[in-house]
Amino acid sequence: MDFIFTRPDSRAAAAALEVCHEYAEPWLLNHSSRAYSWAVAHASAVDIPHDGELLYVAALLHDLALTPPFDSHTLPFEEAGGHVAWVFAAGAGWGRVRRDRLAEVIVLHMRDDVPADDDPESHLLQVAVSADVCGRGLDRFPEDVVDAVLTRYPRLGFPDAFLLRAEDQAQRKPRCAAAGLMRDGWAQRVRSNPLDAPGR
Repeated sequence: MDFIFTRPDSRAAAAALEVCHEYAEPWLLNHSSRAYSWAVAHASAVDIPHDGELLYVAALLHDLALTPPFDSHTLPFEEAGGHVAWVFAAGAGWGRVRRDRLAEVIVLHMRDDVPADDDPESHLLQVAVSADVCGRGLDRFPEDVVDAVLTRYPRLGFPDAFLLRAEDQAQRKPRCAAAGLMRDGWAQRVRSNPLDAPGR
């Protein structure tokens, strides 16, 4: 099971973790780390070939635009995050096509479901984030995997902290995806996530 906690061996992956440590609060850093673990666990369970480095960097950076230094007052946070990640990838020496892919994966994590055959990295990040944020699809993961992930990366008050940021995004950007989700009962789903049940 250790493979779900193993960072890809690349300078970009190491730098993404360093950036996340610098700018993401502990609850958000752990969310991003859990997202990668859920994604890799699911990929292994159902045999989805994917680009591990791309997935890792996307998972670590996907919510960075929810932090004050990278918050955009005009763009939805996932689009702003895509731009931040594009700049990061340029600094990491990635070519334009790979930079564009990284930004795309981050933007798509807040869009309609993407099939694994069409885009495995976007699909895996969507599965992972949906499970971690609101518990959607948690039955994909065996109990020992869930326990291991939560032990390694505790929730640290994730629901309340995340919803404060999501509500702020929705109020300031009423046409963004987060606003649509909030109108559709997202807050209740986040607060009802079994990962945050008493005794976990």
